[in-house]
Amino acid sequence: MERANKPTAAQLKAAEGKEIPDVIAPGLGILFVGINPGLYSAAIGHHFGRPGNRFWPALKSGRITDRELSPYEDQKLLDYQCGITNLVARASGRADELTAVELQEGAERLQRLVMQFRPRIVAVLGIGPYRIAFQEKHAVIGPQSKTLAATRLWVLPNPSGLNAHYQLSDFGRLLARLREASR
Repeated sequence: MERANKPTAAQLKAAEGKEIPDVIAPGLGILFVGINPGLYSAAIGHHFGRPGNRFWPALKSGRITDRELSPYEDQKLLDYQCGITNLVARASGRADELTAVELQEGAERLQRLVMQFRPRIVAVLGIGPYRIAFQEKHAVIGPQSKTLAATRLWVLPNPSGLNAHYQLSDFGRLLARLREASR
């Protein structure tokens, strides 16, 4: 497994605006959609790369994966019929640096990806950016009544360690529900 040292301050600064390739294939069960890459993830070139992000442990807790994957193993998600993309491709220091226009353009790009790859479920990780991107100001966590290119749409909390409203066990329960719905 590839490992990298913790990015330096210069590497983090250089990661501003970088993109991380999508992990995607036709016919996935679940396509996870992050808001946008953080600088740490962009610096190492892997999704949800910052230590403390709960995405990888939550996948194991929700039994989407049979073990906790490392961010350096993000391509292995395909073995579990899952993939990852982002609403906005460019990395930034904080998601609140994104504009409403960027998020809405990201939703349009996501629709094109969904039409091309046809996952069974699209799971957006972050309620606030979802509400802006899809102009659904009253959306709640969980399955949505709205679809995206005829694909079921879910909203899950942002797995960042900064999201104190949800604990790892909460993420695990939500992902277990998502896993059941994707079958």
